[in-house]
Amino acid sequence: MARPRKGRRVCGLPQINRFGPLSEAAEGKQIVLTVDEYETIRLIDLERMIQEECAESMGVARTTVQAIYDSARKKLADSLINGRVLVIEGGDYKLCDGRGGRCGGRGCRRQGSAADMPYKR
Repeated sequence: MARPRKGRRVCGLPQINRFGPLSEAAEGKQIVLTVDEYETIRLIDLERMIQEECAESMGVARTTVQAIYDSARKKLADSLINGRVLVIEGGDYKLCDGRGGRCGGRGCRRQGSAADMPYKR
């Protein structure tokens, strides 16, 4: 029996979740970037965290962050190079509530309270 996936802590959902070329020809060619992949890109590339800090912030192992980050970078490159629409949605995540030991710290963008929010899939 497979081990259940652990929800990754995310400190806020993106305000804009669709990016890509303006042409209608690209509409059918979309790539889905999960919310946890988005959070990993945000923490490592925008907040300049190292993978260990990112892993601690998200509540997962560093090797998990590395795998998520690699997947996200590949999707971003595919979208940019091949002109495909990028949509941010889904994934295994839980919005932080700002009350945990790691929440509210560096890189946290708490957007409202979501203490009892179930894991998303």
